[in-house]
Amino acid sequence: MDQYPRNYLYRRIVQSKLFIDAHYADAIDIDNISNEAYFSKFHFIRLFKEIYEKTPHQYLIAVRINHAITFLKQGFSVSEVCSSVGFESLTSFSTLFKRTVGVSPSNFVLQEQLRKKQVADKPLLYIPGCFALKHEWTKDSNFEEGSFESLTDL
Repeated sequence: MDQYPRNYLYRRIVQSKLFIDAHYADAIDIDNISNEAYFSKFHFIRLFKEIYEKTPHQYLIAVRINHAITFLKQGFSVSEVCSSVGFESLTSFSTLFKRTVGVSPSNFVLQEQLRKKQVADKPLLYIPGCFALKHEWTKDSNFEEGSFESLTDL
């Protein structure tokens, strides 16, 4: 490591991280990622973990799960999301999702649907009180300017 300037090593690792971010849905492995950084895979894993506090594989899984959350919130099915974020097995996807998020993908979808219904039914619960107070919104208002009640009965 002493033979290369620290910023050179850092740039190579950042390039590999950007490669993961761009190709998370593809069938990439540690060889593909370390080749992107022009390091041997063992040296690369050590440097990547030193900088990002995760192995490249852990980072790839995290990126895939974060994209899966986004897609599930948008209404895609669990099986569609599984394949679109780069998992080959629905079982491994569900296991990793549950380990990371705390609930299975299907339960996440149910919770998201419930949250959307609650937001639609009671939007004031999801608006900061200071903002609602500033605009004089009450639980009975229709959020239009001019016809507001006092917020004291909230």
